Amino acid sequence: MPVIGSQINKTEYETHITLAGGRIRCLRCTARSTRTKQQCGRPALKESQTHKCQFHGGGSTGPKTAEGKQRINDAHLKHGESSRSARLEHSQASAKLSELEDALYLLGMTTAPRLRGRKALGYRPVRTIEDIRRMLLEDKLHLN
Repeated sequence: MPVIGSQINKTEYETHITLAGGRIRCLRCTARSTRTKQQCGRPALKESQTHKCQFHGGGSTGPKTAEGKQRINDAHLKHGESSRSARLEHSQASAKLSELEDALYLLGMTTAPRLRGRKALGYRPVRTIEDIRRMLLEDKLHLN
């Protein structure tokens, strides 16, 4: 790194790095540390347009076409338990259970400790008897 007086010039980058005892010369990652202000010492990836290493965002960002995205999705899906529709069904069932738990406490039918944490997507709190009626009517309409 060029030294001006006793200060390090932080605006210039070393564009190449020599590895393996001088046998390999390649592009150097241009990322800088926010703490030490020193340039990353790793080689940049060949396909990186910004001359970054794999840790600083030099890798490809994934498939661009719809076919490529579908191939990745199919490769990661081992069974139907973790598909988007299965996760949605699980979330709806969890929301329904939380609403039933609210109804049990409202009617005084249980003294067990309440479930803690974030409620599922689609959860609507049950605070009154009217809310219980609404919940039961919606459930009856969905069964038919």
